[in-house]
Amino acid sequence: MTSKSWTLVAAVLGSGITYLDSSVVTVALPRIGRELPHAHLGVLEGQTYVYNGYLLTLSALLILAGALTDYYGRRRMFAIGILGFGATSLLCGLAPTLELLVVFRVLQGAAGAFLVPGALSLITTTFTGEEQGRAFGIWSGAAAAITILGPFIGGVLVDTLTWRAAFLMNLPFVALAVWVVARHVRESRDPQAARGFDIPGTITAALAIGGLVFGAIYGQQRAWRDPMAFVALAVGVAAAVALVPLMTRRPHPLVPPELFRSRNFTVTNLSTFVIYGAFAVVFYCLPLFMQGTLGYTAAAVGLATLPVSVLLALFSARFGVLAARYGPRWFMAGGPALIALGVLWLARVPASSPMWRLRPADPGTYLPPWGYAVDFLPGLLVFGAGLMIMVAPLTTTLMTSVEARHAGLASAINNAVAELGPQLIGAIAFVVITAAFYSALAARAPGLEVGSPHVRQLLAPLNAPAPGAPAAAAAAARAASAFGFHLAMLLGAALLSLGALINAIGIRGGGTVSARPVRSVSRHWRRASHAVPQDSEP
Repeated sequence: MTSKSWTLVAAVLGSGITYLDSSVVTVALPRIGRELPHAHLGVLEGQTYVYNGYLLTLSALLILAGALTDYYGRRRMFAIGILGFGATSLLCGLAPTLELLVVFRVLQGAAGAFLVPGALSLITTTFTGEEQGRAFGIWSGAAAAITILGPFIGGVLVDTLTWRAAFLMNLPFVALAVWVVARHVRESRDPQAARGFDIPGTITAALAIGGLVFGAIYGQQRAWRDPMAFVALAVGVAAAVALVPLMTRRPHPLVPPELFRSRNFTVTNLSTFVIYGAFAVVFYCLPLFMQGTLGYTAAAVGLATLPVSVLLALFSARFGVLAARYGPRWFMAGGPALIALGVLWLARVPASSPMWRLRPADPGTYLPPWGYAVDFLPGLLVFGAGLMIMVAPLTTTLMTSVEARHAGLASAINNAVAELGPQLIGAIAFVVITAAFYSALAARAPGLEVGSPHVRQLLAPLNAPAPGAPAAAAAAARAASAFGFHLAMLLGAALLSLGALINAIGIRGGGTVSARPVRSVSRHWRRASHAVPQDSEP
């Protein structure tokens, strides 16, 4: 293997363990809550912090990590991130209490912040032209493969061994990544990096991203009844506004304004915010509807969404090459538009769609997947086709729209945007969807106290209400759930269509993308700049 191939292996391993850990830990949370001693945290609260504490520090420190990557050296900071992730994975796997596990997860998120932007910056500075597009496609496909296999492998290890395997399984990958980086990856850094580091900008960026992400997560967990969520959001907004003069007035800012003079960089980040926000709505509500309303087993839901990841894993590299050869515009516009069509197909699934059980308690109740084949599979195949068209071109466009010396920072900004979009758009969408569900339920069951905890308990899950639940109320709840799901899919399709439109109008360039000045986009940006798993409802 050449040094380029080894660099791609290192990039896949480094970013892959962050995706692997996130997906596997979700599977392990129930067993963690049952088995790990806890003195100061409730079980559900502790499980939430284990998941969201990682996400919070990962999001808040992404921009800092990207700047440090360009400043001190991409190979060096990538290696530090891998070693830090390995050390904190070991600490998580050995944690004696739930409280300490939360602390170690927060540290693990901080280490993980160096890995995804570090991986993309290594690819950007190693590959060029069509070769770079192919590398980004392979990276995207590998991430999809890890997403496919992670929950399955992790679930087997957690069920057969212990929840600690969810963290300890990272260590072999960490060891291999460290060896590859030490032996085969060359060092690179921003040759124009200033001698002084922007400490005020670093603190402000962390407060902006962290405040917005924490506020959105905490607000959903507390049903927007705790003022702490609004305080965090206010801090995030204030810090984001304060970041603008820091960028424009300081001699060596953390985020140089010239990044946003690249039209493609600005447009790609804007469409990422919208498109990934749509993904949050779709992929949160889809399994909730399939399991809670239709009665699918968890294993059946996992297999049901498998075609999306398989298409991405198999074909994304090819579309990365095509985007580098012919230009990214119509791939980035056509992909989200095709995904929107797939989501619109899902918006027609009725509450009467037949369930699919893979491991029923009574073998006699097994039902074949005819309902899935008719109601879900066509839409998911179209969804996957759009995703495989879009993902690699989007990454290629982003990383080639700025100078290579800013590769780490550019990747970090886009990853921060990809974290913010789902949290902020998702927070608004889930309020609307939940309100629509209860409004529809009240209209269909006028005498029912829809907001009471007793009624919620009787009707959950909707596919098998408690014996005391009135039959009419259960039927009304299923119909209301379908109404909420249809609304969620329509919102997701609208956001995806908006993302496609943004890319169609805004993206420029044929073949390899170059950094071009932003005119109208930059003016709007300057004007605007001066201006856990969430708790689920039925």
